[in-house]
Amino acid sequence: MSSTGFPRAGFLVRIGAIVYDFLVVLAVLMFAVAVALAFSVALDKTGIWPLGEAVDHADRLSGSILYTLYLLTVLFGFFALFWHRGGQTLGMKAWRLRVQNENGKRISWKQAFLRSVTAIVGLGNLRVIWAKDKLAWQDKIAKCEVVRLTPEANQFKNWKEQQR
Repeated sequence: MSSTGFPRAGFLVRIGAIVYDFLVVLAVLMFAVAVALAFSVALDKTGIWPLGEAVDHADRLSGSILYTLYLLTVLFGFFALFWHRGGQTLGMKAWRLRVQNENGKRISWKQAFLRSVTAIVGLGNLRVIWAKDKLAWQDKIAKCEVVRLTPEANQFKNWKEQQR
């Protein structure tokens, strides 16, 4: 039980939120790829960075470290933004989960970044299965917790007021 009165989230509800968020993240990454492809086309059409012989836009992007860093930034940024702003991604909102500090306040940008980098595609949540404190590895590293909210506490207006 958290000091805020909400129980810490168990393994199965965390996995439910991860599956839900996977679909959202897939859509966000598809949009990010479309933006990158449009940018590549614009660079080619304006003559700033024309395509070489037998090279298409997908080839140009797939071999670029900048493109990889861009996609990782979009991915980490998605989670960090949601976790820092309101403590919930869309999947967490659907499963009534919130990431927070032990005092119930929102996590910092540093904590959100640490959490997103150390989550390792959700594998850190395996620790919740055997740990008495119900903290995943990313929770321990970022010094935060994931709690299961009541339906009333899960309403947008309630957590928004708590963050002030």
